[in-house]
Amino acid sequence: MVQARTALSANEAASVTGVPLKEVHRIVDAGLLEGAVESRGGTRVIVGRGLVGLKLVHETADLLTPKGRRQLVKHLLRQPASARVGENALTVDVRPMETAIRRGLDALEKARKMVSVDKDVLGGTPCFKGTRIPVHDIAAMIANGDRKSAILKAYPQLAAGQIDLAVLYAGAYPRRGRPRRKLPWRKSGLISSETLSLNELLRTS
Repeated sequence: MVQARTALSANEAASVTGVPLKEVHRIVDAGLLEGAVESRGGTRVIVGRGLVGLKLVHETADLLTPKGRRQLVKHLLRQPASARVGENALTVDVRPMETAIRRGLDALEKARKMVSVDKDVLGGTPCFKGTRIPVHDIAAMIANGDRKSAILKAYPQLAAGQIDLAVLYAGAYPRRGRPRRKLPWRKSGLISSETLSLNELLRTS
C-alpha cells in the first residue's frame, strides 16, 4: 500500500503515476481528490493514497462522470485497506495501480540518489554523481528524439538505466530559473548526442 506519509508535488505525482501533468492539475483543480490535497509551503501536494486516487480518476475518465469519480476517490480514502472500490455498479481493483505507483516511487528515489547538486560543479546544475554531465541535458536529448545508443556512445560514463532515470528526474524536477545561455553548439539546433561529446560540453561550460 502507498504510505500515508507520501506527499508529492504535481510534477512528482505525474512522473510517478504516469498521469500527464496537465491532467494532474485539472483533476486537482476540479476537486476530484478532495481530502488528499494539501498546501505545504505554498505548493499543492497530493498525499497518501491520493496518488492512487489520481490514477483511478484518470483511468475511469471514460467510465464515470466527474461526480462519480469524486465519489470513487472518497470510497478509496475512507477504506485505506480496501483492494477494490466501487461506484455506480463499477468496481475497480486498485492493487495494480498501487503496485505501479510503488514502482514509480522507487524509481524516483533512485533518480534522486543518482543526482548530485554542488554549487562548485556547473554552478549547482543537477548532474549525474561523479560527473559534470547535466541530467536535464540528457533528458532533453531523449525528448528531442536521440537514441539511447547514441547517447551512451557520447557519454560512456552513463548506463542505460541512468538515462531512463534522468527522464524521470527531469519530469519530476523541471529545470529552474532562467534558461541557460545559448551555447555555441546549440546555435545550429537542439541538443544532440550525435554532435555533442562530453569534452565539448566541458569546454563550453
